[in-house]
Amino acid sequence: MFERFTKDARAAVLGAVGHAERLGAGTVEEQHLLLALLDREGSRASFALASLGLAGRRESVERALAEARRRGGLSRADTDALSGLGIDVSEIVSRVEDAHGEGALEAEGKSGGRGKGWLSGFVGGHRPFTRGAKDLLTESLRIALAQRDRRIGDQHLLLALTARPGVPAEVLADHGVTYASLRRVLYGGGEAKAG
Repeated sequence: MFERFTKDARAAVLGAVGHAERLGAGTVEEQHLLLALLDREGSRASFALASLGLAGRRESVERALAEARRRGGLSRADTDALSGLGIDVSEIVSRVEDAHGEGALEAEGKSGGRGKGWLSGFVGGHRPFTRGAKDLLTESLRIALAQRDRRIGDQHLLLALTARPGVPAEVLADHGVTYASLRRVLYGGGEAKAG
């Protein structure tokens, strides 16, 4: 599948591996792909993010991702659903951190291993990709095909992040970046089009 990725999309995937390594994560997750996309300059995804006002708000995105990691990777939708069942995630996090230290529920750095399959040859096998990250890459292919694009670009990775439920989509939506707004910017609909 990587032969279908553009230079920008490949750089984003490699950047995600780099973010996972810097954060001490044992695996590459969707949040690492989001951070790598925020690093990009001069690409379709970076144009779209800038057009939607995300330029200069990286720290806010990083804080939101860190807070989700602190909750063990649960999105606010997850915590709301648990709250409906009478489970107070904030209380659980507080008690676990009192007993085991701040950040005890963070999934970062807890697993190790070497990558397997089609990704490991491209990224050197340093970090395996989580099921969610692999599904995200597959979703980016579906989005590219639906747009009749022959190659998968970083804009397709970004669209896939917003199309899938989870922390990255929630964080992006909180910052005004949704699937619908991205499609308008990238493919028309009365707004600037990323070329």
